[in-house]
Amino acid sequence: MTQKADKKEKEALEKYLLQFLNLEKQFPLLPGITNQSAVAELMGLETSELEKLRGMFRQNAKEAALELLREDDITDWVDELPFQKDDTIVALGDSATDDLQGWFSIFEHILNITVPEAEFTFINAGITGNTTSEALRRMHRDVLSHDPDWVFVQLGLFDAIRLTFLPGRTLLPLSETWENLASIQDAIKTVTDNPPVWISPAPVIPGLLDEMELFDFEIDEKDLSQIRQILLGKPGFIVDPLGKRMGSPPEAWYYLSDGINPSLSGHVNTVRELIKTLATAEVKE
Repeated sequence: MTQKADKKEKEALEKYLLQFLNLEKQFPLLPGITNQSAVAELMGLETSELEKLRGMFRQNAKEAALELLREDDITDWVDELPFQKDDTIVALGDSATDDLQGWFSIFEHILNITVPEAEFTFINAGITGNTTSEALRRMHRDVLSHDPDWVFVQLGLFDAIRLTFLPGRTLLPLSETWENLASIQDAIKTVTDNPPVWISPAPVIPGLLDEMELFDFEIDEKDLSQIRQILLGKPGFIVDPLGKRMGSPPEAWYYLSDGINPSLSGHVNTVRELIKTLATAEVKE
């Protein structure tokens, strides 16, 4: 019999972990991965508990979308978005994209609410902790195979980590991040004429990150700034190129307890910047 999660473990799942534990995407070839009961058992939960928690995060995203739509600017910008009503929209990213109550889920709700007659297809190809190398490796399966009309890319944060036992270098050298993003850009061109949408990595709050026992790394804003500079040179839409959407300096309110992953309020900031950019910015050639 599978050992069930105790009260403390369930609390950790609810408050931090479960929104990123989308095992069906991480292990798509694992036998039984489409069986909800099997996935729940892997987490030490009853099927009903897993469904309830996932449903809670999805409902949070929907409520955040409704709240955003009360802003006059958002409703004006939504009318100017460059989508056709049968577009397939794919988001390639890391934890912030993978998050069940993340920016892409909120964005999906906004489009479905405001254009109910459309037949959009939304594909969340975010996987928690991915570097640009890991995302590039799975790009055919998770992005290109869907023949997308639009591809959003939100990567780079985990390229910049400095392991505590090896603080003298980032996990990926900047040159490799540059090459990976260039390859992702080239791959997008093979499936759509629409420009890519690049979302810059948000800054982190080092003090909160240092307190997380789960992590054995640090992230330096100087390293993230260099990755944003790469994105500034890209063709397409560049969302929040300077990484200021969480405040300057970034405010803890917009983050989970780790100081890395956005809170629901932080994701709302990303969606606001995304919609503003798509509606008002000129596409970089």
